[in-house]
Amino acid sequence: MFEDARQNAGLPVIRLQPLFALHIPDGFLSLPVALATGIIALGLIVVSLKQTERTYADRLVPLMGVSAAFIFAAQMVNFPVLGGTSGHLLGGTLAGILLGPWAGALAVSVVFIVQALLFQDGGVTALGTNIFNMGLIGTFLGYYLYRGVRTLLGHNRWFAMATATAIASWFSVVAAAAATSVELAWSDIVPLGTVLPAMLAVHALIGLGEAVLTVAVVSFLWQTRPDLLFDPPAPPPTQASADDPQTVVIKEASHGRQ
Repeated sequence: MFEDARQNAGLPVIRLQPLFALHIPDGFLSLPVALATGIIALGLIVVSLKQTERTYADRLVPLMGVSAAFIFAAQMVNFPVLGGTSGHLLGGTLAGILLGPWAGALAVSVVFIVQALLFQDGGVTALGTNIFNMGLIGTFLGYYLYRGVRTLLGHNRWFAMATATAIASWFSVVAAAAATSVELAWSDIVPLGTVLPAMLAVHALIGLGEAVLTVAVVSFLWQTRPDLLFDPPAPPPTQASADDPQTVVIKEASHGRQ
């Protein structure tokens, strides 16, 4: 119906199927929308670079490289959703959980830049918008939502981590889909009432896949290398701490007062 209306009005026919994708191609965004989101993305990347350099220096560079490579490879694997539509890992929340929001934003930005320039996955003129939608929204919103839910449920519990990771991962995908819908509507590509319900319906399912994959990766690291997480669980008390000389002195003084 939407395509027929555009054709009858003498406007270019735009198929709805590509609009389900979060990787916006060239020619879909108006100049004001592309410039506004691109400037926001560039500003956040510059701030992220300064914050990462100031806080972590070179300590996180190897982990940033490994994380970016893993997210890039994981995005190559698609899983079916509905009606020929497929989804893949976005990785913004995962990057935030591993690296923190600032370094995570840099890592996923590099991934989307490589995808756009070398693999034409998303348009070059829409690169800033795609980084803003899939990278920065996913990283910052996903990380802080993850941290809030995890703190609420119990910082050091696996259940709290898994629940927080699942909620943040799912919500980051849906939020990116909503942002993409608004940008396409503001660019007069498709009415918001048409694209928003379709995008949310599809990406609510894609978000479930994102949640499962992210929880699986973070749970594996939680069990094997919790030190690689940006907010690792507190280590359990060890026998060494129980036998610490200061602890022994305190215990002896307590017994002396009894």
